[in-house]
Amino acid sequence: MEAGPHDTDQQRRDAVAGAPGLSPDGPDASDEPDVLAGGAEVEVELRPARRIRIWQLAPIVILAVTGSLMFGFPLAFGTGGSGPVVAMLGLLIGCCAAGWGVMAARRVGHTWPGLPPRGSGERPDWRVLLLYAGMGAALVALAVWRVARLR
Repeated sequence: MEAGPHDTDQQRRDAVAGAPGLSPDGPDASDEPDVLAGGAEVEVELRPARRIRIWQLAPIVILAVTGSLMFGFPLAFGTGGSGPVVAMLGLLIGCCAAGWGVMAARRVGHTWPGLPPRGSGERPDWRVLLLYAGMGAALVALAVWRVARLR
């Protein structure tokens, strides 16, 4: 076997028909003369936009729904003596889903509101960090307080 490019049927048909092969990135000067007339440089993004895909999002949503139901139903209806345990387990699963979602969003380049983009070299504002920490602590305190009231 030879190591090298192999002609496909489409490439052979293009060569016979006189169709051009690969073209450079950006508009061709002969196609749109008014675009390149000013001598402006054209940049074309070759990479696709980074987005959270459905296969990344589905397990996060499933975990979040499961955790919130496990947390909400024992708290709302007070079923049996194991209600607080199931509620805390649901809270744990819900928090895991939230953390997983934050890591997936960070991986594709999203940031929290008020925080600088990843890799920008800017330092986050301490007031924004304090606000996020306070909101998280308040949510945890409310959840623990609600579960403790079940007893």
